[in-house]
Amino acid sequence: MANKNPSTIPHFTLLTTLLHFLLLTPISSLNITTLLSPYPNLSDFSSLLSATAVAADLDSRSSLTLLAVPNSILRSTDPTHHLPSSTSLPDVLRYHVLLQYLSWPDLTQIPPTGKLITTLFQTTGRAVNDFGSVNITHEPATDAVTLSSPSAYSPSNSTVLSLVKSIPYTLTILSINSLLIPSGPDLTASQTRPLLGLNITKALIDGHNFNVAVSMLTASGVLSELEQDEGGAGITLFIPTDDAFSDLTIPANFQSLPADKKTVVLKFHVLHSYYPLGSLESIVNPVQPTLATEDMGAGSFTLNISRVNGSVAINSGIVQAGVTQTVFDENPVAIFGISKVLLPKEIFGKNPIGNGGEIDDGGAPPPDMGALSPESNGPSGDLPSPTGFHEEIRSDAGNCVVWRLFLVSCCIGLYLLV
Repeated sequence: MANKNPSTIPHFTLLTTLLHFLLLTPISSLNITTLLSPYPNLSDFSSLLSATAVAADLDSRSSLTLLAVPNSILRSTDPTHHLPSSTSLPDVLRYHVLLQYLSWPDLTQIPPTGKLITTLFQTTGRAVNDFGSVNITHEPATDAVTLSSPSAYSPSNSTVLSLVKSIPYTLTILSINSLLIPSGPDLTASQTRPLLGLNITKALIDGHNFNVAVSMLTASGVLSELEQDEGGAGITLFIPTDDAFSDLTIPANFQSLPADKKTVVLKFHVLHSYYPLGSLESIVNPVQPTLATEDMGAGSFTLNISRVNGSVAINSGIVQAGVTQTVFDENPVAIFGISKVLLPKEIFGKNPIGNGGEIDDGGAPPPDMGALSPESNGPSGDLPSPTGFHEEIRSDAGNCVVWRLFLVSCCIGLYLLV
């Protein structure tokens, strides 16, 4: 039997230990402000992370999901307004740091019943019970991902707008449409309160010039359904004015639709998420499912929302309407008046009505999705990876792999010399 050189055993052990360390240990800590710097629409959120020292808390951590709030939403609401007395702004920001890496496929596999994910706020010991966790739900019919407090009546909720950045197994950054506020001990009263209980009929009547819409929504039963569905992710209604109905050149065709199709058209004017005006102005995923999508199937009856000439434009594929006024806006319900009746192409596509067979865009050109601003940059589908996303992942992961291979080569060379 050949003799073994005992000196090779320590060398081999040393080499394998170094390889294990280099391949499994992160090369550097997370610099969250640097990672957010290419996204100017998230600059305010990044500044808050730095000013409150929360960014420094993340330097030594990995396997995170960050819920970032765009500038337009932060600037439309004071982040410190209505905070529970026991909750500081830094803790609210910590509530936006999930201590688990969640890729987009991970999010789409979350059941509609939801999944609790621990946040950085929970680790401070200041959270009540499990109220330092975020409940995440995914609705397969609309592909919407909703986040809320696990309390019985969540004081706040939010919807994922887009996937901003992902470094595999290390960090995911998601853009969301409102600031999340954790429940606290001084919210006990609010946890037992009823839902908003908004009388949508009264809100529309008080808004004037919505009589036709009120009549149709009431007769179809859609209005009653909406008033019972103000919780959860909330709702956003686009209500045509009376003038919009008058502008239909062939109104008889619309009025003579079967009751079930008329109901679908009305639901086509409703998003099953709460979007204040600031969220609509900076929306990253222009194609949005509607209540009609939930009834008729994924991918159908969607609206394309964009900014045209400085205003919010809603394109149905047949007509393009503009938002003319905010009728009501209080989480979880937003109601906007619009200039045109939204005609779904699934019903009117073969013979568009209301404009003599031509798209009625109110004089505005159709949205150029390739020319959207950075705050509106995104894909034309329901929350997939934004343009350049895969290249960015390959770049981040590739640089890390190259650096590790270099160090491994150095270790092998050192071993051979010894």
